[in-house]
Amino acid sequence: MSYVAAVCGKGAEVNQVKEQLLQSNPVLEAFGNAKTVRNDNSSRFVSIFCKVLFVCLDLLEKSRVVKQPRGERNFHIFYQILSGASEDFLCKLKLERDFSRYNYLGLDSARVNGVDDAANFRTVRNAMQIVGFMDHETQSVFEVVAAVLKLGNIEFKPESRVNGLDESKIKDKNELKEICELTGIDQSVLERAFSFRTVEAKQEKVSTTLNVAQAYYARDALAKNLYSRLFSWLVTRINESIKAQTKVRKKVMGVLDIYGFEIFEDNSFEQFIINYCNEKLQQIFIELTLKEEQEEYIREGIEWTHIEYFNNAIICDLIENNQTGILAMLDEECLRPGTVTDDTFLEKLNQVCATHQHFESRMSKCSRFLNDTTLPHSCFRIQHYAGKVMYQVEGFVDKNNDLLYRDLSQAMWKASHSLIKALFPEGNPAKINLKRPPTAGSQFKASVATLMKNLQTKNPNYIRCIKPNDKKAAHIFNDALVCHQIRYLGLLENVRVRRAGYAFRQAYEPCLERYKMLCKQTWPHWRGPARAGVEVLFNELEIPEEEFSFGRSKIFIRNPRTLFKLEDLRKQRLEDLATLIEKIYRGWKCRTRFLLMKKSQIVIAAWFRRYAQQKKYQKIKSSAIIVQSYIRGWKVSFLLLWLELKRLKEEARRKHAVAVIWAYWLGLKVLPQTLPSMQKYFLEMKNKMPSLSPIDKNWPARPYLFLDSTHKELKRIFHLWRCKKYRDQFTDQQKLIYEEKLEAIFAEQQTLVFTSVGQTF
Repeated sequence: MSYVAAVCGKGAEVNQVKEQLLQSNPVLEAFGNAKTVRNDNSSRFVSIFCKVLFVCLDLLEKSRVVKQPRGERNFHIFYQILSGASEDFLCKLKLERDFSRYNYLGLDSARVNGVDDAANFRTVRNAMQIVGFMDHETQSVFEVVAAVLKLGNIEFKPESRVNGLDESKIKDKNELKEICELTGIDQSVLERAFSFRTVEAKQEKVSTTLNVAQAYYARDALAKNLYSRLFSWLVTRINESIKAQTKVRKKVMGVLDIYGFEIFEDNSFEQFIINYCNEKLQQIFIELTLKEEQEEYIREGIEWTHIEYFNNAIICDLIENNQTGILAMLDEECLRPGTVTDDTFLEKLNQVCATHQHFESRMSKCSRFLNDTTLPHSCFRIQHYAGKVMYQVEGFVDKNNDLLYRDLSQAMWKASHSLIKALFPEGNPAKINLKRPPTAGSQFKASVATLMKNLQTKNPNYIRCIKPNDKKAAHIFNDALVCHQIRYLGLLENVRVRRAGYAFRQAYEPCLERYKMLCKQTWPHWRGPARAGVEVLFNELEIPEEEFSFGRSKIFIRNPRTLFKLEDLRKQRLEDLATLIEKIYRGWKCRTRFLLMKKSQIVIAAWFRRYAQQKKYQKIKSSAIIVQSYIRGWKVSFLLLWLELKRLKEEARRKHAVAVIWAYWLGLKVLPQTLPSMQKYFLEMKNKMPSLSPIDKNWPARPYLFLDSTHKELKRIFHLWRCKKYRDQFTDQQKLIYEEKLEAIFAEQQTLVFTSVGQTF
């Protein structure tokens, strides 16, 4: 699981799933693992980790809940609770810390060296929290575990009835009371379920009493069912937390974890079904490696010498055959009316399997076992692929029945404890099924068949664990034990097939696709058939012909060194291609960057020109506005000046008009007084007029001050008049002479005037 988590991707959601995946392992180990004589942490269930889901088949060794072989322990969680829980928590669970107080716990190996159950309990609680268990769910789980532990302390005593039959009664009801308080079951209901059994037919219901042996059987059956169903619920709950949300079908990777082959001093029904499961796994191994390997060579037309190997299909048939198999005989005995015991089951086996070469019994008809003192009369022996195993027939029938009385199921369904109620849906009176439940053997057989079907659709890789010694100690190597394991695991035959055969095979298409870059003719695209491409490729690489063979659809490579060489060449070529791709990418990146910069420069230049034009326009606009402002100001100033001048002119005109009017008014006012003086003035001017010569500057003086302006105006008018009179007296010849004088004057030739003109001015 750590490897799976390590190679996963990154991200918050992925990290959360990885953490939940890693923390689910301590939870499953606590509830599904136990100490055995060969392994201090042996998984007692079959787990398939597939598609980020734990698929735990109905293969939990639930018989371990009520009884453990000598030197072994119950499931870890029982010891972890008692060792690591606080006193307050133990009080809530009605438990005590002393292991010896509980009959379901093996006392001879309750403590394991190097194992800290208290620390492991804290780890489990923390792991359950990380996986996603709510606080009330965790509390409910431990309450069920405590109830299972306390069920083992219920003891029964016989009590005679009037009809002469014995009825079981509970000795100490204190344990029963505490169990009912934990589970929320009415005490009287559970007490009656341990004393009576109700058998229902189609039209009648019969209630019978349970004797002490039957009561103990019912107690243990309830404990086993409680724990096994709790474990299944835990797996389902973990799967809900870590399952993927998408429903798209994708490739998957799975890990199968299963208990190994078991050969103990005392082997019973549990070891029988465990070893049966291992036989089926060995059969898959044989079919997918030894048998399929050699058949593939024949199918592909590869020259091959057949290698003999042991096929354990005959052993699997001995156990699972629907007509004559041991499991079928066991189910038949369990369903047969009348007195059924383990001895009758063994007799049945002796009748049906006596002639089978892998079955041995003292009671069989084959006389060669009659004197075999190593084989007791109550046992039978099966020659498994891993060796001979002797099974004690005692308990086979009861363990195969694995019957939980309907009264107990209904009592569990009536519990107010939500988890326990959910674990026993068949206890609902509205859903009564009168059909007999399947036996433990048939359930196990169906689960194994499902497992085999799943494995056959996959491409399995095997990890073989070789135990160096039986002492669980380091630095001890038992040659005989190791050789025995190698022999019965079929590793010798597998090695012989591998050495004589081909280490690697692959279809032509994926082979060509993987190595085509090693040849110029096949890289980057091969246009012809894939096989022809592989032939060209191998010829180009100069691989010796004895190192490979061409099958009908696959290429076979004999030596791993050839494959390693191909991989090394491919790795080197990939590095060269990576360098080339990197170079091309860098060139593309630089060119793209250059083109982007060029485009950016064009855009920037366009924007800059636009900005410059906008700025120039704004400057011209501002200048125009300023010029317009100045012009408008000048025009307004000029207009104001013109208006001011006009006003002043108008004001002057008005003043002049006022003066004129005033003068006229004064004149009119003083005219009567000045009229004589005016007449006298004009008469004097008439008599004193100057000559008509224009150059005569004489002019009479004014007699009165108020006639000053009139006097000057008269002088001007008179001068203009005498000039006109003077001009009028000139002839045309005289006019020409004076015109030449004027031209000479304006031509700056005044010095020539008097010499050129005969008549002076």
